[in-house]
Amino acid sequence: AALERLPVTALKGVGPRNAEKLAAVGVHTVQDVLFHLPFRYQDRTRVAPMGQLRPGDESVVEGEVQGAEVRFGRRRSLLVELFDGTGLILLRFFHFSAAQQAGLARGVRLRCFGEVRAGPSSLEMIHPEYQVVTQADAGRAEASLTPVYPTTEGLHQLTWRGITGRALERLAQGGDGGLREWLPPGLLRRHGLPELADAVRYLHRPPPEAPVEQLVAGRHPAQRRLVFEELLAHQLSLGQLRDRHRRLPAPAMAGDGSLTGRLRAALPFSLTGAQERVIEEIQSDLVGAHPMMRLIQGDVGSGKTVVAAIAALQAVESGYQVALMAPTELLAEQHLRNLRSWLEPLGCEVAWLTGRHKGRRREQRLLELETGRVPVVVGTHALFSGDVAFQRLGLVIIDEQHRFGVHQRMALRRKAEGLGLHPHQLIMTATPIPRTLAMTAYADLDLSTIDELPPGRTAVETLVISDARRDEVIERVAAAAAGGRQVYWVCTLIEESEALQCQAAEETFSLLEEALPGLRVGLLHGRMKSDDKEAVMTGFKEGALDLLVATTVIEVGVDVPNASLMVIENPERLGLAQLHQLRGRVGRGAVASHCVLMYHPPLSGQARERLGVLRDSTDGFLIAQKDLELRGAGEVLGTRQTGEMQFRIADVVRDQGLLPAVQQAARELSASHPEVVAPLVRRWIGQRADYINA
Repeated sequence: AALERLPVTALKGVGPRNAEKLAAVGVHTVQDVLFHLPFRYQDRTRVAPMGQLRPGDESVVEGEVQGAEVRFGRRRSLLVELFDGTGLILLRFFHFSAAQQAGLARGVRLRCFGEVRAGPSSLEMIHPEYQVVTQADAGRAEASLTPVYPTTEGLHQLTWRGITGRALERLAQGGDGGLREWLPPGLLRRHGLPELADAVRYLHRPPPEAPVEQLVAGRHPAQRRLVFEELLAHQLSLGQLRDRHRRLPAPAMAGDGSLTGRLRAALPFSLTGAQERVIEEIQSDLVGAHPMMRLIQGDVGSGKTVVAAIAALQAVESGYQVALMAPTELLAEQHLRNLRSWLEPLGCEVAWLTGRHKGRRREQRLLELETGRVPVVVGTHALFSGDVAFQRLGLVIIDEQHRFGVHQRMALRRKAEGLGLHPHQLIMTATPIPRTLAMTAYADLDLSTIDELPPGRTAVETLVISDARRDEVIERVAAAAAGGRQVYWVCTLIEESEALQCQAAEETFSLLEEALPGLRVGLLHGRMKSDDKEAVMTGFKEGALDLLVATTVIEVGVDVPNASLMVIENPERLGLAQLHQLRGRVGRGAVASHCVLMYHPPLSGQARERLGVLRDSTDGFLIAQKDLELRGAGEVLGTRQTGEMQFRIADVVRDQGLLPAVQQAARELSASHPEVVAPLVRRWIGQRADYINA
């Protein structure tokens, strides 16, 4: 059978127990073994003279045992003296058996590999790997660099080397049972890439002269060959998804402009050029007979919600229902308030549905949606529940999509399938996604960017200071309040535990109330009842509170133009994108605004660099790109999204330079070699291809 279907138990020495351990690291087939690449290499190809060893070297030594004895110190240990004519080294074993001790007798010849350390009396190796060598084998070390594999408990490196060795033997038998080369020879030549089987062999057993630094950095042509194919498979699968989607029927929403025109006339501000451009892109999508799949990226405060409101009205004018979904209740409530203030004066009712709605109220709401009496509904993931049905759902708007899994998006889309039509999807994010990441993670979406802030916005000045100067910061808060301005104080905690975050916020709240007796202080955290949160937020919005102590729940969607100062405690614990989001809560009025990042020393070099980026820039895209380089894709997109985009070998940050060539190759293969698309997707994405239907 082909290696991609051959179970790993087909390899000699892999029984059920090892198969279970291998499954824990995602290895099920012989092909998986071959794609499980080493993350570093040891050079065991040369035997080092003991007289030249230095502490810290990882070396192979070979010599004759001069003597072995058991020492009883703090711990019992077996000490073996090894001599090679140029010098002497001690081998120290804390775990040993009587049989092992007997085997290490005077006169036995050993070859060892390990790290050299400075011992009390001579150089030592602790628990080296060793083997007894005959005179005939003397001086002959390994023929290739020794791979070190990512592993899991109970799978030793020796086991990995044995398993990969047997998988490579299977590969050498070749024929159809090998790794089929799906990429056309012309494509490989043009990009200077080796054949797949050659690349795999090289990476598992590199020759002694292989460039180790290049291999460890992931930039060797053999690695790029595998990375290229994996990225290509992802592009092809997203392309398939896109094509499939493009063929589905969707409601064509021409709209008559009766509601959108009235909303535009009623707005107290004029739209920016960027907003107008994006509205035009959405309008032309909605008129089409295939589902819109559009992602709007806009930096904090760029005015995405009003763009979504105009899209919603185009759907309502055309006789369809709209569902807007947000990841948290606080954010959903913010959208609800905005949409009600814009749409209800036009006679367009906006309903509200979250997991908290129970009993009669919930039944009433569900009936209104099912009969189509309510045209627009705002909610959290409660909108996915099985009992929610729509009469004519035509447009789904999802905010901060990376917080939702693809499966949840699919569930909402299915709510419209009774119509025989697929709803249009508009996805909004205030997390600017660097272009490279968007090309990979969202290749199935059309991208629109609102890259212009509304007039009257002031840039926020950012300061980075140590929490040793907390008293000065508290004085700043008092001064801002004395000037009639409002202040946010954000508490963050490294613990994911919401309970601990809320506790920290409560303690800070008490301390600040005490330190600032003249100020009206409010508290907001995720464990408060919805009504209490609402009351605090409304109080802050209406100016009844001077200072709001909050957890990061206020990251998105809270709009208080009079707030001009934000203090963020322990900013080193948050990602840059999240800090940028939080900072966007101030600077919404015409007055100069400040953000104080109050860190707890000492700061690591990376944390210092990250906070420096934030201090020096207010450009969300630049910040997101930096965040990506410093923390990686999983952190920037949120783990849910990357779980759907897990790469075995590729790394979006390291390999971003390959993406344009990969996209070009994907177009070329789809057009000229369509027969290789399915096998490539199956090889790299396999079982996870079901997410492709989202």
